[in-house]
Amino acid sequence: MGKSVYSLVLIDELVEAIDREAYFKNTNRSNLINQILAEHFSIVTPEKRMRDIFRIVEEEVNRENDFKVKSQLSDAVMMLQSALKYKYNPTIRYGIELYRESDEIVGELKVSFRTQNKNLIADISNFFLIWANMEKKYIEKYFPDKKIVFQIKDGKLFRKFILPREEKNRTSEMIGKAIIAYIESLDKIIKIYFEYIDEPEIAQRKMEKAYVDYLNSEAIIV
Repeated sequence: MGKSVYSLVLIDELVEAIDREAYFKNTNRSNLINQILAEHFSIVTPEKRMRDIFRIVEEEVNRENDFKVKSQLSDAVMMLQSALKYKYNPTIRYGIELYRESDEIVGELKVSFRTQNKNLIADISNFFLIWANMEKKYIEKYFPDKKIVFQIKDGKLFRKFILPREEKNRTSEMIGKAIIAYIESLDKIIKIYFEYIDEPEIAQRKMEKAYVDYLNSEAIIV
């Protein structure tokens, strides 16, 4: 969706009201006017698409006891968190960033833990490697060029979300549900890993079963 520069003549009081509203919505004058006009003429802007996706994510999160919305920093960024019952009591943080333009990539997930403990960071990094290998094994075939775009660095996982393959799954509702289903599955499997961390063979078997169950639930691959 392209943008061009236009000149508008507006009354000063209207501009002041727009600027106040833009400030409270953490946006700027041009974006707010663009959103207001788009809504009036029923045009779906990238900002509205992102808000709709996050609305679905939040609705789904509100049905779960394991998650809470920590914050929504802008139209493009939302932060979720989940508690892990393990030594040091770390909090798992899921940062979702949606891209304004999404030809192939919808956005990105950043998974991190609130901890400075080196042993725990090593355990977390090991889990992320296991998770990456499961994704390669089961869903890499669905990705462009058969390559899942992710990075593991300093105890953090960065994972790109691709646009679903089927057109019917590309609505804001379906993308939102696909994103939260992915995060719920990841969160569940993280907790299995730490529950059986001293029994790696059992942990691997249970994690893989949980991942296959997620895919068998007609999950939309993102």
